[in-house]
Amino acid sequence: MLVLVAPGQGAQTPGFLTPWLELPGAADRVAGWSDAIGLDLAHYGTKADADEIRDTAVAQPLLVAAGLLSASALGSSSAFGAVAGHSVGEITAAAVAGVLSDADALSFVRTRGLGMADAAAVTETGMAAVLGGDQDVVVAHLEKLGLTPANINGAGQIVAAGTVEQIAALVDEKPEGSMKVVALKVAGAFHTHHMAPAVAELEKAAQALAPADPVLKYVSNRDGLVIDSGADVVARLVGQVANPVRWDLCMETFASLGVSGIVELCPGGTLTGLAKRALKGVPSVALKTPDDLEKAAALLAEHAA
Repeated sequence: MLVLVAPGQGAQTPGFLTPWLELPGAADRVAGWSDAIGLDLAHYGTKADADEIRDTAVAQPLLVAAGLLSASALGSSSAFGAVAGHSVGEITAAAVAGVLSDADALSFVRTRGLGMADAAAVTETGMAAVLGGDQDVVVAHLEKLGLTPANINGAGQIVAAGTVEQIAALVDEKPEGSMKVVALKVAGAFHTHHMAPAVAELEKAAQALAPADPVLKYVSNRDGLVIDSGADVVARLVGQVANPVRWDLCMETFASLGVSGIVELCPGGTLTGLAKRALKGVPSVALKTPDDLEKAAALLAEHAA
C-alpha cells in the first residue's frame, strides 16, 4: 500500500515554490488562492528570504499551497491507500483525502497561521529537537524542565517546546543518552498550551466548513488512528494546534496497514527521512522539485503492476 504524506512547518526554504509555478496552470491557481486569502503566495514562495517565510502566518498557507500543487501534479490520488500530514500538513492531507476543498483548506490554514502567530506573540517561546536517547527518559527530562514534548516523531527524534528560558535550559542540559539538542528556527511553542488562543479562532472557522468523509484512509496526528468521519477530521485539526503531534504513532499505523511505499509532497524530505529510519526498507520519494515527479510516477507504476 502506498502512503502519501505532507510535511509541516520548517520544511520551507527560500525560493522552493519557483519551479512548481512553471507547471501548466500552477501560477494561475496560486494567484487565485492568493487573492482569496489575502497573501501573495507566489512572492513568498519565490522571492522572500528565510526570515520572511519563517513567519507562521506566511509559512503555513505557503506549505499547504505547495502540497496541493504537488499533489495535483502527481495526478489521481486513487493510487494511494492512506494519507497523513505532519502538523499543518494535516490540512493538506485533509484536502487530498477529499475532506476539504482546496479553497476551504487554504482559508482554514490562513486562519490557523494568523491565530498561531498571534498566540506566539503573547510569550517568547520556541522549540528544539532532541536527537537520540530513550523516549521515556527524554520525555521525563523535558517535563522536569517544564517543557512539552510537542512532536514525538519516532526514529529517535522528539521536539520540545516551551519558553525561551526553558529551551535554553534544555540546550545546556540535554537528556541522558541523547546525542544532541538543536534549537529550531520557529516562531513559537506550537502544539502546546501556549497555542490555546488559536484553538478558539479555529473553532469559529470550522463552523463555516462542510467537510466530507475522507475517500482515503486518513491517519491522524493525535493518536495515529484512521479517521473515517470528515467532521471528526476537522475537530481534530482544530484541537491539534495545542496538542502534541504523534508522528511515531502515524508511522506505526502505516506499518500495520502494510505500507510498501511513501511519497512526500513538496517541500519533501523531512518525513521520508524519518521513514527511512523507522520504516526500514520501505521505498520513498520526496517531492522537492517537479523533477522528482518522474521518480514518484515510477514508484506508482511499480505498485500498479
